[in-house]
Amino acid sequence: MGRKVHPLLQRIGINKSWNSRWFAKHGEFARFIEEDYRIRKIINAKFKLAAIAKIIIERVTEKIKLRIYSAKPGIIIGRHGADIERLREELNGMCKKEVSIDIEEIKNPALDATLVAFNIAQQIEKRVSFRRAVKRAIEQSMTAGAKGVKITAAGRLDGAEMCRVETYKQGKLPLSTFRADIDYGQVESLTTYGLIGIKVWIYKGDVYAPAAPQKSAVAAMDVKKEETKETVKK
Repeated sequence: MGRKVHPLLQRIGINKSWNSRWFAKHGEFARFIEEDYRIRKIINAKFKLAAIAKIIIERVTEKIKLRIYSAKPGIIIGRHGADIERLREELNGMCKKEVSIDIEEIKNPALDATLVAFNIAQQIEKRVSFRRAVKRAIEQSMTAGAKGVKITAAGRLDGAEMCRVETYKQGKLPLSTFRADIDYGQVESLTTYGLIGIKVWIYKGDVYAPAAPQKSAVAAMDVKKEETKETVKK
């Protein structure tokens, strides 16, 4: 068996960051982890059709900041902002802290692995052939600018009696290259014959560290003049 490593975990601090961004004092870590889990569970349960890709949680003293990335922000906001206000009040009561919510729209869902997996899962629940859904998703992602896509479906595919795993891949996917920007997502599809798991990897290209700023020629000349003056004084 090969050693599987989560692409996000492997690249934290290189070109990825944490989804929970806070520091905890002694005795608070477990409580914060549980709160984060409950917050994400409530939001995902209330807005299943909002195509939520990820939820970033930040804690500042007595305040919690939520940043929700969604392809359909209108479903979360609701009419005249009623739904988001209701959500904010519920989270305020649960966490007993002031909660602020920001929503950011994902303009290209075909390049987000979680949203691609969510789209495939929805089609499978509507009895669309999983092969058709997977191949169409790969085509859309490659057209949107992805350099490589891999999709794995596991379970009783097409209602078969025996569970199996099928993998479809197009392009390249350098999982062991740290500078590679690889997005990963997994979603479960609840069908009448059981759960089907969908995993998606999308390779968007390499991310290089920004080059160090170079000194201008004039600044370099000034430094040289100062050095020569100091040598003459000595």
